[in-house]
Amino acid sequence: MGDKHRVHFEPVDLEMEVDEDETVLDAAFRQGISLMHGCREGQCSACKSFLLDGDVQMARYSTFALADYESEEGYVLLCKTHAYSDLTVELINFDEEELHDAVPIQTVRTTIAALVPLTGDIVSLRLKLAEGERFVHKAGQYSEIRLPDSDVKRSFSMATTPSSTEESGEIEFIIKKYPGGHFSGLLDSTLAPGDEVVLTGPYGSCTLRASSDRRIVCIAGGAGMAPILSLLRRLAESGTERPVVFYYGARTAEDLFYLPEIVSLGLKIKDFRFVPALSHRPEADWATLGVTGDFGLITDVVDRQEPDLTETDCYLCGPPPMVDAAIALLESRDVPGERIHFDKFTTSVSES
Repeated sequence: MGDKHRVHFEPVDLEMEVDEDETVLDAAFRQGISLMHGCREGQCSACKSFLLDGDVQMARYSTFALADYESEEGYVLLCKTHAYSDLTVELINFDEEELHDAVPIQTVRTTIAALVPLTGDIVSLRLKLAEGERFVHKAGQYSEIRLPDSDVKRSFSMATTPSSTEESGEIEFIIKKYPGGHFSGLLDSTLAPGDEVVLTGPYGSCTLRASSDRRIVCIAGGAGMAPILSLLRRLAESGTERPVVFYYGARTAEDLFYLPEIVSLGLKIKDFRFVPALSHRPEADWATLGVTGDFGLITDVVDRQEPDLTETDCYLCGPPPMVDAAIALLESRDVPGERIHFDKFTTSVSES
């Protein structure tokens, strides 16, 4: 362990301790402080902040996340920043409600309970907590999966709710398999029920804001179903009065999954609408599928079907191009940034 220092955050008047051997972001995780973050690998800029005072060093990061001129001006990435004195840091992006309501990071032992194909390239991975282990999280968050005695680790969103995790001791992940992907290859040929897996988390701020009563708009694609399904399951458990609409993009009808459960969850939410959309095959027998859908890119469908998005809380998850397009659409429709919730993964961190 290195020397310890104090970090004071502005404009929220919050202080915490940091060790020289850990990053500022990891110190926050350890102490249950929810700073904005995304990839945690210095590639997405979600944790970019401004150093007002103090001495720091940053580990290697991408200049796409922090340009050289920004670094020279005093901007830092908290996921790569090590403190070598007391610091004063100005947070650029923060959520006051989430800031003081974080769940401390936990590392727990699990075994694979089930590995079930959902589509041709998406699987459901269920992990069972080891005897005596407990894992606390919020709906919508993600965790890091690591094989014991291995450097192979990936981050994936959880589809289960906190209460179901507590009751069953199981956590579900929905994972997209990529050709040539290291973790994908393990899912295809190596991992099997009974294998041990180490879980670290929870991370992410794509969580429900209890203080809001605005309409909820969820937009997802592919394995991005996971955190949205977690949120829907939690909303159904709570008997929410908030209107909810879920737009889900897939390529073909064969890429749709969990439709009966989504319909069932919708019956437990007072005002719910589900809109699946197909981008690669402009036909589908919606009656056979038991839902009514649309065609085209999911962001185009949202644009057509949503005349007014200003008084909404929006939750996004899916491939980075889809998330970027959804953010651009929402911003063009005057949705404030603090009402757009997502966790941005990068290819070096996650295969989903």
